[in-house]
Amino acid sequence: MNAPSPAQKKIRPFRWLSYAAGAALVVLLAFGLRPRPAPVETARATFGALRATVSEEGKTRIRQRYVVSSPVTGQLRRVPFKPGAEIAAGNVVAVIEPLAASPLDTRSRALAVARRDSAVAALEKTRAAYALAANELKRVARMFGDKTVSPQDYESAQMRETAAAREVVAAEGVLRSAVAELAVVGPDTTPALIEVRTPVAGRVLHVFQESERPVTAGTALLDVGDPGDLEVVIELLSRDGAAIGAGTAVEFEQWGGPKPLAGRVRLVEPAAFTKISALGVEEQRVNVVADITSPRDTWRSLGDNYRVEARVIVWQSDRVLKVPVSALFRRGSTWAAYVVRNGRATLVPVAAGPSSGTETQVTDGLQEGDEVILYPGDRVSDGQPVSPVKI
Repeated sequence: MNAPSPAQKKIRPFRWLSYAAGAALVVLLAFGLRPRPAPVETARATFGALRATVSEEGKTRIRQRYVVSSPVTGQLRRVPFKPGAEIAAGNVVAVIEPLAASPLDTRSRALAVARRDSAVAALEKTRAAYALAANELKRVARMFGDKTVSPQDYESAQMRETAAAREVVAAEGVLRSAVAELAVVGPDTTPALIEVRTPVAGRVLHVFQESERPVTAGTALLDVGDPGDLEVVIELLSRDGAAIGAGTAVEFEQWGGPKPLAGRVRLVEPAAFTKISALGVEEQRVNVVADITSPRDTWRSLGDNYRVEARVIVWQSDRVLKVPVSALFRRGSTWAAYVVRNGRATLVPVAAGPSSGTETQVTDGLQEGDEVILYPGDRVSDGQPVSPVKI
């Protein structure tokens, strides 16, 4: 066998170098093509306080309000009060001059006098007829007792006496009508002014009729109430109202003050009503009435029919295991979450409890300190390498 030439000895080291470079290239390609950990946002499962609430807009209203109305038809004099004025119980808030009947002219007065005289004469005539019928009934009654007249004659006498009595009553009514008609004689019969008084102490809320003008009986003049006696009416969906009872705690926010106000549900009205939402959807809603329990000095600027943001606390606990709502998702009929373990996403079934809207109670499946993936979506799968990132 021939020994390798000097030229072959020089080429052999370069051949091994190309092999090494190829192997290095394969390693680099494999490293570059391997799956990279997906960046994910994470949060820790922790113990803490949690409460479930139902939020909805509400409006304040005075619990006991009174509408002062005109008791008669007449000319209303100018009302001297403005909205916000303080009034005491029994204060005169309006004065009304009742409309006087039209005075009679000479001819009408003469006719009225004639009708009155005729009514007087008719009344005297009917009274005489009644006296005659009454005497006749007495005689017939004695004769009937002696059995000298028939029962039919006795009954006829009774009927005549009753008819005569009714004619007397009718004649008296005609005379009263004629006297009343004749009483309208002009300026001397101008009716007295009617003073309208407020039934309670408080403030004037609205003035419906301020200027002098004719009004009819029953026309609303003023709205009176006590601004310190406020309640809040919250329109909740009927399914939420069914889960709320009297005594449930409420917080009122965005009412104009720096701090939320505390309150309690006093009543959930028994009847719901249909309301069209902003999207045109029919909703069954029910009025939930709550009282403000915070000190009066903290909400003195709050008035009638003001808007507030009500947060009804339907459930709360001081210590529960909780995670952000975005960490849970539906998997079939159960809840699930992805937990980061050894750098990989691990699918874990969980049992969820009440939610506050941002956090949810976890009753089973997780432990304190577990790192859960937020907003996993379709980009995360079970066993996939992940890399938590800081928000």
